[in-house]
Amino acid sequence: MDRIDCVVIGAGVVGLACARALALAGREVVIIESDVAIGTGTSSRNSEVIHAGLYYPNDSLRARFCVEGKHKMYAYCAERGIPHKRISKLIVALDDAQADAMLALKKNAEGNGVDDLQMLTADQATKMEPALSCKAAFLSPSTGIVDSHSLMLALQGEAEDHGTMLALNSPVIGGEIRPDGILLRTGGAEPMELMANTVVNAAGLYAQQISGSIDGIPADSIPAIHYARGVYFTLTGRAPFKRLIYPMPVAAWLGVHLTLDMGNEAKFGPDIEWIDDVDYTVDPNRVNDFYPSVRRWWPGLPDGGLQPGYAGVRPKLYAQGEPAADFVIQCEDHHGISGLINLYGIESPGLTSSLAIGEYVAAQAA
Repeated sequence: MDRIDCVVIGAGVVGLACARALALAGREVVIIESDVAIGTGTSSRNSEVIHAGLYYPNDSLRARFCVEGKHKMYAYCAERGIPHKRISKLIVALDDAQADAMLALKKNAEGNGVDDLQMLTADQATKMEPALSCKAAFLSPSTGIVDSHSLMLALQGEAEDHGTMLALNSPVIGGEIRPDGILLRTGGAEPMELMANTVVNAAGLYAQQISGSIDGIPADSIPAIHYARGVYFTLTGRAPFKRLIYPMPVAAWLGVHLTLDMGNEAKFGPDIEWIDDVDYTVDPNRVNDFYPSVRRWWPGLPDGGLQPGYAGVRPKLYAQGEPAADFVIQCEDHHGISGLINLYGIESPGLTSSLAIGEYVAAQAA
């Protein structure tokens, strides 16, 4: 059995950011990942957007880490040469009721420290994006996009430069809380046992499952998980937009929106479908709901213009119809276990928040 200072479970963008921050703080770190490569789950199945911090309740962890993380992300990408673009975003109101609701959303964003939003009339918005149809809009200049794979490679590289080791194909199959540390057992082709002083559970969709497999973690400290699948469809040909286009949000869902990647290729999504297990199947028939949704703000979307893309699954801490939940980051004061930090429900804006979350976790582990 090997003795390790810190073990990070999960090599998605948040796990890698935690490992980097711990390594930069001088800690000995091992990342254990169940899959064959880094970032194969939620981290590679999202919109790759650097969010500004508009939607999340004031004083929530999602708001705090998103706004902090946005600034850290732009600086980190510039420093490390990671492909990214401060492309901006238009949030569009499609009727008078939504136009009125925009003021409340703008006020919420300002409460989160986002003070660069610009209200636009329909004429001003369509001058910026002639293919757009809306009643009103506002511009978010600090919204951007990032090449998430390049970001994760940079985080991995920096962590490894500071001594971190990565073990792939190493699913956690159990463990126990002991007086002298936290024991983890992994499966795979080369099973191992690790005794760690600090464990960061950043396993995303599987964080609750892993906590449940470790004897000594109180069951009542593990929140229920709910899975929400979102499908994306890609556009055949070039989109007539220079910016991201988002409709006004509906409850806890941001709606089917347009995002552009670093190659200026367009995709639409995600929709939302509550499912029982992690399943990345793309049902091509779901496109039938995309056309009317998108044509509300882009009437010129041509028939046959959308092709099946990919699906992502988000780890929700709330069920369908319930209010959106905040990120949960549990330390000793919550579950009573020294050295254990559990991250639950790290969905959007997890990518944007990753560097801020990593630094927070490293500080909690100090």
